[in-house]
Amino acid sequence: MKGHPKGLIAAALSNMGERFGYYIMNAVLSLFLVSKFGFAEEKASAIYSVFYAGIYVLSLVGGIIADRTQKYNRTIQWGLIIMALGYVCLSIPIFSEFGNDGQWWSIVVFTCLALFMIAFGNGLFKGNLQAIVGKMYDEFEAEAAKEGPEALAIAKGKRDSGFQIFYMFINVGGLFAPFIAPVLRSWWLNKHNFIYNSDMAGLCHKYLADGQLTEKFTETFSASVVDPSAITDMSQFCLEYINVFNTGIHFSFIASVLAMIISLVIFLCNKKTFPQPAKKEATQVVEYTAEEKRAMAAEIKQRMAALFAVLGIAIFFWLSFHQNGVSLSFFARDFVQTDQIAPEIWQALNPFFVIVLTFPIMWFFQGLDRRGKGISTPRKIAIGMFIAGLAYLFLTLYSMNAGYPSGVEFRDASDAIRADNGWIKAQPWVLIVTYFFLTVAELFISPLGLSFVSKVAPRHMVGLCQGLWLGATAVGNVFLWIGTKMYNAWSIEYCWMVFLIICLVSMGVMLGMVKWLERVAK
Repeated sequence: MKGHPKGLIAAALSNMGERFGYYIMNAVLSLFLVSKFGFAEEKASAIYSVFYAGIYVLSLVGGIIADRTQKYNRTIQWGLIIMALGYVCLSIPIFSEFGNDGQWWSIVVFTCLALFMIAFGNGLFKGNLQAIVGKMYDEFEAEAAKEGPEALAIAKGKRDSGFQIFYMFINVGGLFAPFIAPVLRSWWLNKHNFIYNSDMAGLCHKYLADGQLTEKFTETFSASVVDPSAITDMSQFCLEYINVFNTGIHFSFIASVLAMIISLVIFLCNKKTFPQPAKKEATQVVEYTAEEKRAMAAEIKQRMAALFAVLGIAIFFWLSFHQNGVSLSFFARDFVQTDQIAPEIWQALNPFFVIVLTFPIMWFFQGLDRRGKGISTPRKIAIGMFIAGLAYLFLTLYSMNAGYPSGVEFRDASDAIRADNGWIKAQPWVLIVTYFFLTVAELFISPLGLSFVSKVAPRHMVGLCQGLWLGATAVGNVFLWIGTKMYNAWSIEYCWMVFLIICLVSMGVMLGMVKWLERVAK
């Protein structure tokens, strides 16, 4: 792309294929754990949280491995291979016999092992590819510096937009991925004379557990079978529906395997053109005076302090933003009128908005820069936290006005009870508005956070520092289950209100540190 380092698009395309495979799984994971194993939403969210945190914790491990071995390309290649093997395991449609607890637990363990492989492979891949992009801009700026201060200033101004472009391209994969599993699942259900219903699998698990035909089960059953009169054994129906419902999802992971292979091919074809972080520094031997060493140590200490300050804010952003895979997914399933659209598909809104909004936001920032009114990266992050708060302010006010109860109370209520209480499902535009605000916030924080890390990271610790950014994301993800806990325990406006407060407090703290962070990042 004109005005940016040569390898930027190749790196973005390699990451785009990986993100396609990843978002297939991410879009369905928490709902899949509920529908296959009959887990309560809280337990499924806990597994999701540990898995999602593992991705980012292991990115720190991947950064350390690459920094110490100086073999960034090989680390990234192994990451793609291990992820592909994890998706192969997830694509196998294995189920337990009803009542066989030992077999059931062995399948749960097998599924968790596959998720660990995906998390570990992602840890080897993700942070190190971002470190390579950061190194591209280091070299890009070094070349510009030879032409003079003006050229250097222009080159430095490209870094934020470069990471935004990188971020936009990888979201192309995320745009189409959420459609894969729902399409395959509906196709497989139709082949077996079943009809997709987001509630039916969970109700089948409840029936198998207690044998009670509730009013809610009867209502949903009649809408989930082509010919209800042909069903004579309800227990057998429940087993078949659960297996068929989830087999289509298993098949979708084959697409994830193919996406990993495509990413690997793109990376191998371009790896010789990618710079290797810290490689040059490792081969240089420079003598420094004691005073120079103290000055360098002080600068590194200040840079790391600034980095950890921003990482603290990132923790709370990702805790709020990644509710899209847990409480917001359950909200789409339970409270939103999506008869024609599976709840997983709504996660395509986020990458769609990333693609549509990236260039307008870039042009807006560039216009401010040209007029001498540019906004610093730390200040952009603070604004992003405010915009994330707007998403939860909207959900809080909407849910309060609709009088919604807790998720579990609404989900278990029959149509008659919902009518008596005036509980009407929301229209899809509610999700569109929510994801719009969250995506704008993401564009102010995630790619610019990567850019900030690449600016302040000591040059011999680039991979480690990118891993620390992802490690902060992991800390936020560890606590994702809290959202589902609140969603099922309280009237849901209180759940959204908690995230609103988190975003606004984080914004205030960030604004208090802005001037210091701006000085360090110069």
